[in-house]
Amino acid sequence: MSVRLLITDAMWDRIKPLMPLDPARGRRWADHRRTLEAIAWKYRTGSPWRDLPKELGPFQTAHKRLLRWAADGTWHRIFTAVLAEADAAGDVDWTVSVDSTVCRAHQHAAGARKGRRRPGRARRDHALGRSRGGLSTKVHLASDARARPLAVVVTAGQAGDAPAFTVVMNAIRVPRPGPGRPRTRPDTVSADRAYSARAIRSHLRERGIRAVIPQPVDQVRNRLRRGADGGRPPGFDPDTYKVRNSVERCISRFKQWRGLALRADKLALAFQAALHFAAVLIWLRG
Repeated sequence: MSVRLLITDAMWDRIKPLMPLDPARGRRWADHRRTLEAIAWKYRTGSPWRDLPKELGPFQTAHKRLLRWAADGTWHRIFTAVLAEADAAGDVDWTVSVDSTVCRAHQHAAGARKGRRRPGRARRDHALGRSRGGLSTKVHLASDARARPLAVVVTAGQAGDAPAFTVVMNAIRVPRPGPGRPRTRPDTVSADRAYSARAIRSHLRERGIRAVIPQPVDQVRNRLRRGADGGRPPGFDPDTYKVRNSVERCISRFKQWRGLALRADKLALAFQAALHFAAVLIWLRG
């Protein structure tokens, strides 16, 4: 069987220094590159773990590595390091767009044990929600103007977009070379009408971030009905708003991976880790 590999030599040269070192005691890690290819193959094709080709090693190795590195923060650390490298090179466009997408959940995603949430453990609901369409997970994300993810957050599928906005914004943390705080403040944030809330506009104003968010028709009518008490309309730049499609294109890049478009993971921890891994490859591919 011939397996189409995803990680090029140039991409591996950038990932390799970020991978965990062999433990000081005990067995050495299996080949990291083969393990990453195995995880990428599973989520790119949407196949069960047990169908992993033999050329990519035992499926238990790849599955355990995915969960272990999710629990200890390795995936998030690699993602953050790639962002920091891109920002240091001036490759990040800080005209940011925010949106969300619903990922249907396979019936195999249900059934994980639900209990009290502990530090470092998966969230209690495992980011699964039930609505008219069945089980689903919602992925909230922020992308730069070149359709590359800056932050990814998962919630239950029925969760609203506006309540998750500040969570997504707080997840944007790009370290800078040398001492100093990470960059957390974009120049501009574009979002659709679902994010046209007073709390969101106030949050961006307090942080000195320019908001480009259109008002829904009902909000416009209510403001006009109140006359002078309705105040002036919020600023809106239609030319900058045209760049908002970057987040839609970013979502499309994620959903090219069938294992992300249709969630089969029981744990939110694993699904979030796969999203971070896909985000790393999106940045490395440019």
